[in-house]
Amino acid sequence: MTDTAAPAAEAEQDAAVPRPRRPALSPSRAGDFKQCPLLYRFRAVDRLPETPSHAQVRGIVVHAVLEELFGLPAAERVPERAHALLAPVWARLREERAELADLFADGAGEDSWLESADQLIEGYFTLEDPRRLDPEARELLVETELSSGVLLRGYVDRLDVAPTGEIRVVDYKTGTAPREIGEAKALFQMKFYALVLWRLRGTVPRQLRLMYLADRQSLTYTPDEAELTRFERTLDAVWDAILRAGRTGDFRPNKSRLCDWCAHQSRCPAFGGTPPEYPGWPEPDAGEETPLDRAD
Repeated sequence: MTDTAAPAAEAEQDAAVPRPRRPALSPSRAGDFKQCPLLYRFRAVDRLPETPSHAQVRGIVVHAVLEELFGLPAAERVPERAHALLAPVWARLREERAELADLFADGAGEDSWLESADQLIEGYFTLEDPRRLDPEARELLVETELSSGVLLRGYVDRLDVAPTGEIRVVDYKTGTAPREIGEAKALFQMKFYALVLWRLRGTVPRQLRLMYLADRQSLTYTPDEAELTRFERTLDAVWDAILRAGRTGDFRPNKSRLCDWCAHQSRCPAFGGTPPEYPGWPEPDAGEETPLDRAD
């Protein structure tokens, strides 16, 4: 008689062990490498901690409020209900995420900070009426492998699908509407999502919509297949460059105006600093995005 219990138990045990995730490319990490290869290394390889700013945390909270808002019945998606969600959402996030707990350790400024988040929520309602929408997904993890073998992974704030099948990708921005550099970065992110959804669903999204809540402005963009095909080649080239740098550890700094907002100047050779010893290519995954990456 064949004993099947032992193999079954081994299979169950194997299933319980988390499998390493393949290194992937996210829009934030791809943007980091394009901006500055050394910044990519600090974030994806060394995984150096960065203290979240008040603006970044405010973005996380507002995103969470809007996600919960769309979990309510359509008739309840009104400004008063959204404003009422703010305090409990902030309290929950502060308990769940240790790095947020000390943001107002001295107790100063929290009320005005919450008021500024409230203003962003108010700004959202000037741009659309959520009672008229029925999103297919919120905070959607999308992942696909390109024909070249590059694995793409990212999170979409909201995905709207019309009854006729047209797809709209929506991204909330809690900063001000960007100038030239910021707009290019935002469109890079949205094209990334559009490419992943095209490869997953076989349909090019009809519209990419960026909603700038502070300025109460929307930017919309309509991609096409030819453009996304070119963008795919761009991502292939970025990933090839990342792999070459990963093999050698040669992640070079690229000095620009964006350095003024970098948390790692003290370690950057462009500013007289010394990076930590290169730890080697990361495993299991260098492409994971965090809520801080998307709270811009």
